[in-house]
Amino acid sequence: MPSKLHVKRDDEVVVITGKDKGKRGKIISVVTKSDRVYVEGVNIQKKHLRKSQQHPNGTILEREGAIHVSNVMLVTKFEARAAKRNTTAKPAES
Repeated sequence: MPSKLHVKRDDEVVVITGKDKGKRGKIISVVTKSDRVYVEGVNIQKKHLRKSQQHPNGTILEREGAIHVSNVMLVTKFEARAAKRNTTAKPAES
């Protein structure tokens, strides 16, 4: 049985680890079975299509790839965490 996830479709999230760290986007879809999410504009992968009637010369499609749900955080929580860090930061010594 899949566990409950902390995000859902149309949530605004920030990637917190990986090659796309710091990027923001909206969740396109959630795969609860494998705990993965598709985020708009994150983890772009290229897929090569062979020649067909729709694409007589073949083509290269760019689309989002899935990332694990543990690698994303809701924007509201991310900004709250950043604000908390800035207020509790120690002043620089002269």
